Amino acid sequence: MAHLHRTRFKGDIVAEFGIPDNGNNKLIILLDGMPALPNKGRLIRFLMKHGYSVIHPRYRGSWESEGKFLEISPEQDVLDIIDELPNGLKSAWDGEVFRVKPNEITIICSSFGGSAGLLASRDSRVNKVIAFSPVVDWGAESPEEPHEQFAKFVKEGFGQGYRIPKGNLEKLKVGEFYNPFGHMQEIPGNKIFIIHADDDKIVIPGPILEFAEVTKSKLLMLKRGGHFGTGKLREWRIWWKVKRFLNT
Repeated sequence: MAHLHRTRFKGDIVAEFGIPDNGNNKLIILLDGMPALPNKGRLIRFLMKHGYSVIHPRYRGSWESEGKFLEISPEQDVLDIIDELPNGLKSAWDGEVFRVKPNEITIICSSFGGSAGLLASRDSRVNKVIAFSPVVDWGAESPEEPHEQFAKFVKEGFGQGYRIPKGNLEKLKVGEFYNPFGHMQEIPGNKIFIIHADDDKIVIPGPILEFAEVTKSKLLMLKRGGHFGTGKLREWRIWWKVKRFLNT
């Protein structure tokens, strides 16, 4: 079984990472939804078997990372990680430094993390973004997960897994903070592949369809599937389509 390591970026972002034996010139940054348990070992190892180095960060203010959640827009976490890649990845266990010099950087993201991936696509160092059920418009109310219910669930169900100062979650529903919909003219759709389902009641399809049309992103709309995350990638039909997009 492939061994996973832990490291820090900028002193406060804790991340798991794995590097395959057969090379490390292709990097994937894996971004979770929220709230979610940061347990992606099987997916990380799946990607490593296909030759990718993988970094799986915890957003600032969540889980093992330090800071305050949503104090800054989470795509900045991604950009800070990319900034520090030239310094190598220092293992928290034994101090060994792993050098990763990717000629391709791909972001694979879902739901809440989809917003970070889509916004980070504006950086020229990001080559591709694969977004599963991404939130593209925080101003669009979810019929099954309205803002008030979402905020209560995060607080009651996850406690200190997310250290959220009062008012930070409320910034989302205004639709100006951490919101890809407000940046569609800046987002390079040729980098983006969105995978979504018609019956998703958490992230409704309407804004996704508009976002894909305006940005000219590639869109795979499944008839069924509900609200799924990055684990969908391990389904062979989905992986085949993603792999073909990554190779174009």
